[in-house]
Amino acid sequence: MAERFRWGIAGTGGIASVFAEDLARLPDAELVAIGSRSQASADAFGDRFGIPHRHEGYDTLAADPDVDAVYVAVPHVGHCETALTAIAAGKAVLVEKPFTVNEAEARRMVEAAQVAGTFLMEAMWVRFLPHFAKVRELVAQGTIGEIRSVVVDRGAILSTDPTHRVLAPELGGGALLDLGVYPVSFASMLLGEPDRIEALALPAVTGVDAQTSLLLGHPGGAHALITTALDAESANAASITGTKGRIDVPRVWDRTSPVVVTRYGADGMPDGAETFEFTHEGNGLRHQAAEVARCVRAGLAQSPVIPLDETLAVMRTMDVARARFGLRYPGEDRREPA
Repeated sequence: MAERFRWGIAGTGGIASVFAEDLARLPDAELVAIGSRSQASADAFGDRFGIPHRHEGYDTLAADPDVDAVYVAVPHVGHCETALTAIAAGKAVLVEKPFTVNEAEARRMVEAAQVAGTFLMEAMWVRFLPHFAKVRELVAQGTIGEIRSVVVDRGAILSTDPTHRVLAPELGGGALLDLGVYPVSFASMLLGEPDRIEALALPAVTGVDAQTSLLLGHPGGAHALITTALDAESANAASITGTKGRIDVPRVWDRTSPVVVTRYGADGMPDGAETFEFTHEGNGLRHQAAEVARCVRAGLAQSPVIPLDETLAVMRTMDVARARFGLRYPGEDRREPA
């Protein structure tokens, strides 16, 4: 067995619990520390998962000498400062999606990690799932020809409580940052950064976006159509259309799901379909944790699966989209992104 890779988690919310559960499925991972704003919360989380080191505050978590990497699972608006604290302590850092509230914060983190020479990655966990790897393989092989369009949605009923974090402007709430980042990242994985962005949003009672639709134009002419919502359950399916065929990832595309490939003949008619099935255990977050350990052990400062330049590009896309429908979070620069 490889030497144990020791984790600390900043934050004790729902996603922190999911990550802790999945770490237990990695034979070389060890959860050794938890940090929270309150000692009581850290102790309760530590008792639940058998974590030996419990810290009140994220600075002491980052300073813990027994921690190799910190998973940042605090609310969106706390990602930047919490990550910067861990980077300054020389830790490898995995930051829950969305990476930050905006690109300016994301760039601060990336530049700090580059100066410190530490590993940094966005916890866009779906990018590491086996069926996502299959989609990338099929596209790279030219199975469906040149991509013409990507259509993908992500909608769920998250909360109707106006005080919940997903509806709170002061916590970076809204459908785009919480759920829309998944399909934006999916489109980015396949098409790169868009050069044209159109956006519409339906506001929630708190002013954040309850529903957002994006039309992204990419160099070469391909389009991506994205819809996301936090107050409605959508089809949650993805479709990639190419000049020679189509790849469909049915409900729920960002969970373990079959990948269906339909090829078209010279007459434009379907010429057979092939389905790739994937089995899965756990919640899906262990794959990204394994990638962090792999990269750190290999001396890498970022993951080739989701490089930091792409994470910055995704944040830029969402910045421009929010500017299109006028959503600014408290304290943000009022200037519209280019």
